[in-house]
Amino acid sequence: MSSFQALMVTNENQFQRTYKSLTNNDLPDGDVTIQIAYSGVNFKDALASIEKGGVIRNYPMTPGIDASGTVIDSQHPNFQVGDEVIVTSYGFGVTHPGGYSEIQRIPAEWIVPLPAGLSLKAAMVLGTAGFTAALAVAAIEEAGLTTDSRIVITGASGGVGSMALAMLHKLGYQNLTAVTRKSSAHSWLTALGAAEIVTPEALIPEKLKALAKQEYDFAIDTVGGKLAEALIPSLQYGGSMALCGNASGIQLQTTVLPFILRGVNLLGIDSVNTPMNKRKAIWHRLATDLNVTENLKVNEVGFNELPIVFDSLLTGTHEGRSIVKIGGK
Repeated sequence: MSSFQALMVTNENQFQRTYKSLTNNDLPDGDVTIQIAYSGVNFKDALASIEKGGVIRNYPMTPGIDASGTVIDSQHPNFQVGDEVIVTSYGFGVTHPGGYSEIQRIPAEWIVPLPAGLSLKAAMVLGTAGFTAALAVAAIEEAGLTTDSRIVITGASGGVGSMALAMLHKLGYQNLTAVTRKSSAHSWLTALGAAEIVTPEALIPEKLKALAKQEYDFAIDTVGGKLAEALIPSLQYGGSMALCGNASGIQLQTTVLPFILRGVNLLGIDSVNTPMNKRKAIWHRLATDLNVTENLKVNEVGFNELPIVFDSLLTGTHEGRSIVKIGGK
């Protein structure tokens, strides 16, 4: 029986992150087995790679919350050998072994057929980050986005933020403010469509007011914490914030006043349990009007270079989107 490589985290006596040689006998339950070509590298994956990262509960586990690849065995009528597919979300890489493996077996109900117009590589350039960004863009569109709306995107130098910025610009929105403290990111964020770039510190006052000047109509927040707390009182009457990240913490202290006096809306963005019909519709958009793969800052690494990317994500030095070439064609 042929073997394959997987990155695994274990916690027997002490926490370890190691590459291991596995066989098909080591694969989990599932209907469909795929040869993985690419996976993404997300902040959640970096947390899964460290002890007490708050992502993995049961060990051993193969991290990697997204993957693209080719079906090599199927026990489900919806998928045939040779089909190209995408896997993200649900328990993938968290409670079910994930994308950092050359071969993986997955429940069929988690799998999205690769949309026409996307390659396996492009699908992972987008990955969970792009899927989340597209959900956030769709949410503020539904909340009343117009061509003259003032939109602020936090964590703009990260995967979700930079893709949301690029998507909005591609759709024709011009009044885009990118929030980052990384001066090195200014030139490429401007190229993605940012009309203004500000630091988080510029938006967080020394004393937070319950209601502040109405600076923005819409916000996509990938950060949470103090920055989200500062932006909510700054939203225009009837404005909305799509919340899709917690890089600065899960706490959110605010008052009811922006909601009861300005009709502000908080739009929760969950990419994990998105229903399949909506999931397929969003991936169709990612292959068409929200396909920004050619515009992004992308770093492709080899399978053995994953720990380097984890470290850059955890230390806050990472920029753009990183993908890892696992195998396949």
